[in-house]
Amino acid sequence: MADTVFDRIKGDIEGNDVFLYMKGTPLFPQCGFSARVVQILSHVGVPFQSANVLEDMELREGVKQFSNWPTIPQLYVKGEFVGGCDIVTEMFQSGELETMLSEKGVATKAQA
Repeated sequence: MADTVFDRIKGDIEGNDVFLYMKGTPLFPQCGFSARVVQILSHVGVPFQSANVLEDMELREGVKQFSNWPTIPQLYVKGEFVGGCDIVTEMFQSGELETMLSEKGVATKAQA
């Protein structure tokens, strides 16, 4: 089980500059934490892809094992695990999120 889920996760995070594992979808988040991360990414103006872990229990558990992080949402930038809602919120408030995105070559609305 783990191999196929981990392969899917690797494909998701390596094939997209910014990828968010979340509960629900960007248009209809199904938890407050996922909604907050979507709001932050939208505010920064960074395009991102996402996967709804509520539609796939295997993915939901696999994501937690893959990152060794117990909660959803989980944000990846350029294949690297950034963190969950609290970390993303703190990084956004300090300006660190935009700095990291630009250092990794991910265009945001602020730079465009």
